Amino acid sequence: MPTPAAVMDAIERLLLPLLDTLERMVWVQRYLHPPAAERLAEVLAPQTEAVAAPLSTLEQAPWPDDVAFMRERLLAVGRQTLEMLAAFATAARESKDPFDLYRALRRFARVQEALYPLAAALDPVSRWFLDPAHRDDDALVGRLRAGALREDGAARVGVLHADNERDARGGFSLYVPETWEPGAAMPLVVALHGGHGHGRDFLWSWLREARARDVLVLAPTARGRTWSLMGDDVDGLSLLRMVESVAARYPVDRARVLLTGMSDGATYAFLAGLRDGAPFTHLAPACGVLHPALLAAGALARARDLPIYLVHGELDWMFPVETAQLARDVLTAAGARLVYRQIADLSHAYPRDENPRILDWLMN
Repeated sequence: MPTPAAVMDAIERLLLPLLDTLERMVWVQRYLHPPAAERLAEVLAPQTEAVAAPLSTLEQAPWPDDVAFMRERLLAVGRQTLEMLAAFATAARESKDPFDLYRALRRFARVQEALYPLAAALDPVSRWFLDPAHRDDDALVGRLRAGALREDGAARVGVLHADNERDARGGFSLYVPETWEPGAAMPLVVALHGGHGHGRDFLWSWLREARARDVLVLAPTARGRTWSLMGDDVDGLSLLRMVESVAARYPVDRARVLLTGMSDGATYAFLAGLRDGAPFTHLAPACGVLHPALLAAGALARARDLPIYLVHGELDWMFPVETAQLARDVLTAAGARLVYRQIADLSHAYPRDENPRILDWLMN
C-alpha cells in the first residue's frame, strides 16, 4: 500500500497536466471560431499524452481505502478529459458542421462538475475554480475550504440542482458561495444558456468569477429546446418563480439582480428583462439579438435608465455584428444606461473574460 507521500505525489502528477488541459480548454471555448478549429485543436493536441500517462499510473496503483473517493473522482475526470480532447480533435479534423465543435465542448461542463467536489480537499483544484485574478488569494481559498466543510446547520452551499438532470427540461442549477454567511444578502446572476443548451452546463460559465466575489448564480433550463422566442411564452412565469424560490432560501440583494445570457439566452434576456415588473435590475446579453417584438411602439419603455451591458463579437458568424450595432442604437435612443462592448476577436462564443468586468459593473 502506498504511503501518504506517495499518494500525494500521484495526485500531483495527474493534477498538473489535468488542470493545464482544462485551462487550455477555457481558452479554446473563448476563441472558438469554426474557421480556426484546426489551429485550436493543435493547442489541445499535446494534452492527450500529458494526461494519459499519469492517468494510467493512477489506474494501476493501489490506494488506501480512506482516499478511494478521491482516486475514483480523479480517474473519472481524467477519462472524461481524454474523451473531450478526442471529440474536439475529431470535430475539428473531420466535420463540416460547426455545431459539432460546440457539441464536443459541452463535455467540458461535465468535466468541471465531476472535478468540483475535490476543491475542498485539493488547493490546486480550488484555485483553478477561481478566476486568475484571485488564485493567489490564500485567505479566500482558506475561507472557501472552511465554508465547504462546515457542519453548523447553515443553509446548503456549493453547487445545487432542482429537477435539472441533463435529460430534463424546466429545472435549474444554483451556485451558492461557500463563503456565504447566513443573513448576508448576495447579488444574483441569472444566466440563460443558448439554443439546445442546458442550465446545468451553463452554470460553469459563471462559477469561477462568482465564487471569488460572493455572488449567487442561478442557471435555469428552458422548458423547450430553446427559450420562448416565438409563439407562447412558456418560460417567463417559471423564470420568475425560480428567482423567488432562490430568494426565499437565500437573501438576495434586490438592487443587484442581473439577467444575462448567451445567443438565444441573450435574446430572451432582452424579452424577459424589459417586461414591466421584471425583477431584474441589470441586463447583460452576449452574442444575441434584440427581438423584433421589442421594436414595437412602447415595447422599450422599461429600458429608460436601465443598466445594460451589451457584448458582441466582430467575428460572430450566427448573428453578424451589425445586429448588435442596431441594438446599441435602439437602446441608446430608448434611454438605456448602455455599456457596449464590441470585441474584435470574439466569434459566436461566450466571452468568459467579460465576467469580471460585468460583475464590477453590477457592484457599482
